Amino acid sequence: MKIYLDLIFLINIWFDFLILLCVSILLKRNIKLKRIFLGSLFGSLTFLIIFLNLNNYILIIYKIIISIFMSIITFSYKDLKYTISNISYFYLVSIILGGSIYLLNDSFISNNSLIIKNNLFNYLILIIISPIIIYIYINQTRKLKDNYSNYHKVDILYKDKLYHLNGYLDTGNNLVDPYKKRKIILVKLNIKYDDTSIIYTPYESLNNIGVIKCLKIDKLFVDKKEFNNYLIGLSNDKFRIEGINCILHNSMKGEL
Repeated sequence: MKIYLDLIFLINIWFDFLILLCVSILLKRNIKLKRIFLGSLFGSLTFLIIFLNLNNYILIIYKIIISIFMSIITFSYKDLKYTISNISYFYLVSIILGGSIYLLNDSFISNNSLIIKNNLFNYLILIIISPIIIYIYINQTRKLKDNYSNYHKVDILYKDKLYHLNGYLDTGNNLVDPYKKRKIILVKLNIKYDDTSIIYTPYESLNNIGVIKCLKIDKLFVDKKEFNNYLIGLSNDKFRIEGINCILHNSMKGEL
């Protein structure tokens, strides 16, 4: 079995470069590519372990030391928390990349293994697949972060009863009570109320015009922060957002 040492060395640099670039993008470090390349070049020193007879404990310490220096070379040292965050994400992305390649190998191309066999074609596949995996990971992580940053814990007090809801901040909800200009949050909630306490509020959406039943609540807390002068609109429709039973008002965006 042939082992292309020079190619393995270059692939190590390539992987480390992709991982450090991913960390820089996710943590918004705004690091120049030259520094990322220098960090990945230093990280390729792990390549030397194939020539060393090290036990498992020494090997772990060796890799940790290399990763620390890689982080400092690439991102510099500002404080301990900053450096630990860089290293943590470095290992996280490494696990994602390594695990993804292993899964692809095991699931689809086990007969022509990327991991076991050492031929030029397999190395070429590694070089092509790895940036695609990193791109998908960055893209999905950003979407997840943007999406779940709009999720909030909501507590509503109405007639001495406290209701706990999962809220979502929707920039499309600009409903306002036309009578007293009170803002409205929409809830999907089984709540007992007196018909005389209903406030009928007209609304206009993209494809519909109608009237929604609203209630004046005693207190509203979003992430334990109190909001005043709000109504709740009782929605009959199930919200399409996963795990949500409350749509918050767009005006809360700057306060949460």
